[in-house]
Order: sequence, then C-alpha cells, then structure tokens
Amino acid sequence: MLPEAKIFAGRHTMDLAKKIAGQYGIPMGNVKITEFSDGEFCPSFEETVRGNRVFLIQSTNPPADNLMELLMLCDAAKRASAKHITAVMPYFGLARQDRKDKPRVPVGAKLAAKMLMAAGATRVMTMDLHADQIQGFFEVPVDHLYSSALFIRDIEGMKLDNPCIASPDMGGAKRAHAYGSKLEADVVVCYKERKKANVIDKMTVIGDVDGKNVILVDDMVDTGGTLCKAAEMLKEKGAKTVRAYCTHGVLSGPAHERIANSALEELVITDTIPQTQENPKIRVISVAEMFAQVMKNVHHHESISGHFIM
Repeated sequence: MLPEAKIFAGRHTMDLAKKIAGQYGIPMGNVKITEFSDGEFCPSFEETVRGNRVFLIQSTNPPADNLMELLMLCDAAKRASAKHITAVMPYFGLARQDRKDKPRVPVGAKLAAKMLMAAGATRVMTMDLHADQIQGFFEVPVDHLYSSALFIRDIEGMKLDNPCIASPDMGGAKRAHAYGSKLEADVVVCYKERKKANVIDKMTVIGDVDGKNVILVDDMVDTGGTLCKAAEMLKEKGAKTVRAYCTHGVLSGPAHERIANSALEELVITDTIPQTQENPKIRVISVAEMFAQVMKNVHHHESISGHFIM
C-alpha cells in the first residue's frame, strides 16, 4: 500500500507550489512559519506527516534563507517520522559553484547537497542543473527534469521559417545540438572570453546565421550580459530575428534594463524563480504540470523518462 502523498512549500516558491498541487490534484499542506524579531524563523507542519511521502517545494536562489528554510523543513519532516522526504528544488542555487576553478575556493553545490542529505532529504527533484555532474554530489536519487520539452513545443508553435539554434557559450553546445536535432534546425555556437564573472571581454560566433531566425537556448539568465551581447552580435552577422529561451530567470542587477534595450525579440523563461518585475520582452512558461506529473510518477514508482526530450 502506497503512503499518502503531501505537498508543502517554503514561502519563496509558494505560488509555483500551489500550481503544482493543483495539477497534482491534492490540496497544499499546511506549514506555519514563525518569524522572530531578530530575523530567525522556524517552520512547523500543522498536520501529521507520519508515514507519508512529503514533497517539500522551494527554489534556493539567494538570499540564503531560502536554502535554510528548505533544510529546516526537511529536518522537521524527518523528526516527524515522514517515510519519504523529497526536496523539490525547481531552481538549485549554488549550481555554478560545481568545481574549484581557482585555489582556496569552496565547491558550493557539493556543500548544498551534503546539507540536504544531512537534513533528511531521501530524494531530490530539480530542473536544468547548471552542470549535470551535480547529480553525482548526492548519495540519494536525483530526478533531473529538463525544460526542453516545454520550450520545443513553444518553438514549434511559432512555425518560424529557417530557424537556427544558438548556444551563447561553448558549455551549452550539447544542449543546442539536442534542440537542433529535435527541431531539424541548424546549430551555431557563440564563443566568449570573460575578464571576470559577469563581464565579457569578447565574443564571436561559430557558424552561419545570415537571414535566419535565431533561437538562443541556455539554462539560466542572470545579469543578461552574455545573452544581450550574443543577440547583438548575431544581428550584426545577419540574423533576421533573435529570441532566447532560458529555464531559470535569475535576472539580477541590470538584467531587466539590458533585456528591454537589447536586440532580442523576446526572452522566454519558466516560473522556477518568482518574478517581481514586469518586462514587455519577457514571457513566462509554467513548469507546474511537468513537476506535478513527475512527482505523481515518483510516488507511484513509475518511469519518468518519457517526460523528457534530452
């Protein structure tokens, strides 16, 4: 007999969690967060979770309170005798810190993985990790979802003539090739050199984009520097239009201003990270249905591979 499934969420990702629960077909579980005057907080489950499979939904982008809140929810569920504890992290924060790229630095993604396991997570579910190898940082099962199925459906719906898939950097070439194969489109790669984090020195394109409708694909957009520079360069190289599809809309610093003034026709992101600012060039696609279906499959011990294109 299957244990009962319950869905709870941290404060940061509550809107997405409600959509997921609606798609799953069960009500949201009741969590109370007590806040203290010094900024500390303490979550508590206001209903039993004993023997249940609990899904704890929270994206862990800054501030660090988002990760801490998820860790405390995991710990509370473990101490309340939940049978299965799945940390559902639509956006896995610290994913860019997946290796030592210079001396005397931490591997933040590995640290986050160890903390989640120590807190009691028996399974992790996330989407479009910045580096696939982060799955290996965990000693528990990791369900790695891809937004490509949602994005490809959207791109096909536009019926663009002469489409071309572009990666804004060498690291995303594999992703771009997967999109290109599915859409039967040409693939080009932008090559960039950084002076330092978030600052690009120079950029070139490998491939022909003249007269083509170019679609940039990436796992995230942060300050928008790479994306906007790539769009500008592609237009200079003769691209007819340039659009971008990025899973995680971090959109920090000058991102909104850059995108609004960029050569991009539009930027399509998902709702893995809540957006607080409107932008006429940004369109949001929800991942709620995909997460709900995968969560349901996991609960019923069914395969999830059929939901993904790559």
